[in-house]
Amino acid sequence: MKSLPDIFNNFIGGITKYISPISNGMAYNFGQFKQKVKDLEDWLKKEFTTIRTGRATPAILDGVKVEAYGSPMSISSLANISIEDARTIRISPWDMSQVKVIEKGILTSDLGLSVAVDDKGIRVTFPELTSDRREALIKIAKGKLEDARITLRNEREKILKDIESQEKDGKISKDEKFRVKTELQKMVDETGRLLDEVFSKKEREISE
Repeated sequence: MKSLPDIFNNFIGGITKYISPISNGMAYNFGQFKQKVKDLEDWLKKEFTTIRTGRATPAILDGVKVEAYGSPMSISSLANISIEDARTIRISPWDMSQVKVIEKGILTSDLGLSVAVDDKGIRVTFPELTSDRREALIKIAKGKLEDARITLRNEREKILKDIESQEKDGKISKDEKFRVKTELQKMVDETGRLLDEVFSKKEREISE
């Protein structure tokens, strides 16, 4: 899973690609920035899959790696994963000799899941959340949302500083600077709204 620093690694190194063509009459290129904020939204969604709810959700196992055949592997590469009922996932390994390593991987993942082995494979049960546990999980989700917001704000500030520098060096005009800053802020506001929607969806899932 990518970390926030990884998502924006080398971002400022390529920032001049956005600004330099403007004075020659070419449009400001927001392409790379749009991709970066899309990566940020994807990162938040991925992080939220690791926060379990009371419902059976196979995606919660996406981040669990198990040692199989001499290397770390995802459970989905070792077994079929299906929803058995509202609170139960069925894991059916293609090689039953891997049942124990899959069981160990889930138990050590600290996801708060109950695991039972039978002759068909593994049953993973999602215990009902207590009110205190729901509050704790929502708090964790809010923390991840705030991490995303901070990253977005920091990247916006870096771009704004670079725009100011470009104007000072005579590479863009004052009017161009304000137009670009306005466009940038619209994208930042829209990204913030999307991040809030992702959080609200997760909050509803936890509260159900």
